[in-house]
Amino acid sequence: MLPVRLQRFLSQSGVCARRKAEWLITAGKVTVNNRVVTELGTKVDPERDHVMVEGKRVSREKHVYLLLNKPKGCVTTVSDPEGRATVMELVPKDVHAKVAPVGRLDFYTEGVLLLTNDGELADALLSPRKHVEKTYHVKIRGEVRREDLEKLRAGVRVEGRKTKPAQVDRLQFTGKHTWLVITITEGRTRQIHKMAEALGYQVIKLARVSFAGLTYYGLRIGQCRRLTPTEVLELRRGAGLEGELERVDRTPDAVRKPRHVSREGPSEGLTERSPRNRIPGKDSAPRKRVPAPAGRGARNAPGTRSAPRIRRNDP
Repeated sequence: MLPVRLQRFLSQSGVCARRKAEWLITAGKVTVNNRVVTELGTKVDPERDHVMVEGKRVSREKHVYLLLNKPKGCVTTVSDPEGRATVMELVPKDVHAKVAPVGRLDFYTEGVLLLTNDGELADALLSPRKHVEKTYHVKIRGEVRREDLEKLRAGVRVEGRKTKPAQVDRLQFTGKHTWLVITITEGRTRQIHKMAEALGYQVIKLARVSFAGLTYYGLRIGQCRRLTPTEVLELRRGAGLEGELERVDRTPDAVRKPRHVSREGPSEGLTERSPRNRIPGKDSAPRKRVPAPAGRGARNAPGTRSAPRIRRNDP
């Protein structure tokens, strides 16, 4: 096997993202064949060299890529010091790799979440230079004015910096709330909430329906599945990485049964195919209604109406 840079080896092995790997190396916390290495250009042979980080042996494990339809009521971290439920509790027990969430979804935000031990891919997908698309369904209190839709599309000032242009379409105004579908390429903390608040609106529900082209179609809330080799290849190519699939874990997938971490009852809609993975313009938006979660009593339970369909009279 060809030698690779030490920081890339650590990232590919799932130890951490590449930036963190560079810090570990320069801080003198990494040894190669029992010698401390602090030079970032150092190359190692993954099959022959003995690499350790803070005294622990690093070995290349097969890459695992999981797609989770995150429920609200859990945090997007590996562990939580406050004792709250985490997304790791939804990872199937037959997955023994040390996967971690790629990015974060807020406690009350549900939807598409990728978990993997491929640190190099995770780092690339989160890089602002890659412009990875993230699509959300947003429920806003009151009616969003036409001029404010244009402001959201052009970018609004949040914490002193203007947001990048976004794809914004109105799904429906129900009389009390407005449903929007928003696609952004940034990853600021609580960005959708802050964009709405900058214009005087309040987000009362948020669901991510697409991340880097991945949707939760076929997954009910709380379910998790492995990505197919084709999906992994497309992800890597989209992130500007080589399409290497030699170390992908090809264990047959069994979708885990959904388990609602939150006790707030069934979530409102948006659990099947998204009405939009990418909408270049309002005229290309599909018209199908998204069904609410299936289950006994779901139709009459409060808060289980399906997401509104897109109307052609979108301003």
